Amino acid sequence: MPFEIPFLVPILIVILLLVFFSLVPVGLWVTAQFSGVHVKISQLIGMRLRRVIPKNIINPLIKATKAGLNLTTNQLEAHYLAGGNVNTLVNALIAAQRADIELEFERAAAIDLAGRNVLEAVQVSVNPKVIETPNIAAVAMNGIEVIVKAKVTVRANIERLIGGAGEETIIARVGEGIVTTVGSSESHTSVLENPDSISKTVLNKGLDSGTAFEILSIDIADVDVGRNIGAKLQTDQAEADKRIAQAKAEERRAMAVAKEQEMIAEVRSMRAKVVESESKVPLAIAKALESGNLGVLDYYNMKNIISDTEMRQAISGNSEKIKEDDKYCFLFYLL
Repeated sequence: MPFEIPFLVPILIVILLLVFFSLVPVGLWVTAQFSGVHVKISQLIGMRLRRVIPKNIINPLIKATKAGLNLTTNQLEAHYLAGGNVNTLVNALIAAQRADIELEFERAAAIDLAGRNVLEAVQVSVNPKVIETPNIAAVAMNGIEVIVKAKVTVRANIERLIGGAGEETIIARVGEGIVTTVGSSESHTSVLENPDSISKTVLNKGLDSGTAFEILSIDIADVDVGRNIGAKLQTDQAEADKRIAQAKAEERRAMAVAKEQEMIAEVRSMRAKVVESESKVPLAIAKALESGNLGVLDYYNMKNIISDTEMRQAISGNSEKIKEDDKYCFLFYLL
């Protein structure tokens, strides 16, 4: 037993040292002390217990201290626990200080927690950014399509970064302004001759209101002539009118065919009546002979008329019509 205690002491010391160095980043504490950041070891242990990585707080704090910023570990740790990017935040504060931009820690932290890149915002505020719009198609009053491509120079507005609209809104508003300006032009040639009129008109509309940017200038990079939309619309309208006219003509043709069929049916009905009347002719002749209204001489006169009629039929070649006429004449004669 006395021999086991000296053997366990080194093991316990090693275990205690491992636990100590795992909880206390001694190297980081030494670096902070030599950098002028006065932080206690108890604070580093507290960060470990709060599941905060000490180097993510101490290293940005060292940069801030060297840059002359008055920040504390509590501020940075609170921002870290809220889900913010401490390193980006400190870099943005340093850049703002160097550029003589008034940016407080609370506002920078709010911008970062809002999901915006606060460092990029400060950089864009110092060095304006150029936003290039896609090809925007607009149609002038004469029906010619004009394709415009613009470059918008913007500067970040720190005061409106929280709640302000982004680049997509700027592009959409500029595109709307270009379409409106080109659409109000009487001819596409006026747009081609004076493209800066587009930028002036659009710039005067105050398109940056409610956005996180301030529009400095709008430059027309390219203007091209597209399709003749007016002619195409007229062609389409003419084609549509043609189809409507064809449909109406087809409707009239169908009505005419139906009317023709009705007339054919009516003619057949009348012919049936004529045939019915013809069937009564021999009976009428017989009755007339029997009653004495028609004599033998009259009968032969009728035969002569029929013979003359047949001869005229052979000469004229219009036998059917003459037959019909003679029948009607004969019937009239009987009556």
